[in-house]
Amino acid sequence: MSNVIQSRIGGQRRLDCSEAEWKTRVDLAAGHRLVSMHGWSNLVYNHYTARVPGEPQHFLVKPNELGFDEVTASSLVKVHIEHGLVDPTQEIQVSGYNIHTAVLEARDDINAVLHVHTEPGMAIAAQRDGLLPLSQTALRFYKHIGRHEYEGFAEDKDERQRIARDLGPFKSLLMVNHGLLTCGRDVCEAFVLMKFLIAACDVQLRIQAAGAPTVQPPEDVCLKTAQRWNLPSRYRPAEWPALLRFADKHDASFRD
Repeated sequence: MSNVIQSRIGGQRRLDCSEAEWKTRVDLAAGHRLVSMHGWSNLVYNHYTARVPGEPQHFLVKPNELGFDEVTASSLVKVHIEHGLVDPTQEIQVSGYNIHTAVLEARDDINAVLHVHTEPGMAIAAQRDGLLPLSQTALRFYKHIGRHEYEGFAEDKDERQRIARDLGPFKSLLMVNHGLLTCGRDVCEAFVLMKFLIAACDVQLRIQAAGAPTVQPPEDVCLKTAQRWNLPSRYRPAEWPALLRFADKHDASFRD
């Protein structure tokens, strides 16, 4: 079997890439569609990226002009971490490039990054105390989430160092007055973490809106639960086949 996958772009050009890259392209395109279906997208803004297998200095990102609901495997563009777009005729956002490069350059254990501006995420990211341990979902992030102070549009290259520093060893980041970021070993992990993080933010806002006295678990219970959530052996990307089936039922054109 050939290790090259060929796929049409717009019915005219052809894209040649390895089988491993094609699989990553399909997964990342599906991830974009799932973000859109879950209501996390923000017009054509925000980004979901994945490192190219076998090419650690390259990652895939959507073109600037496409909405998340329009992304296909073939439409994703390749970017070099230091040198930018492989094809200079394409266009991506500078801020998206800086944010995702910051993570992928600093963390060789990370292969996918997702950054969104959901309303619950922005609201919690603007609170002084950030995400509180008010639900089992939130405990996944207890002492396992970074915090990056707002510096304006992330267009300065030197901000990359501070984003990487503030993420630290974690896979989730509150970007203050801005939004949420998650990352992982693959497209699946970044997506699932974001699903849990947005849900935790939403639940906290609902609890706060109710105005009733709240109950937080004891510190030892919070620590034990967070440790269980974050055990390396717990990671089994069983959700991804189900999520791919869901995306296929909605619109399988992401595979093009």
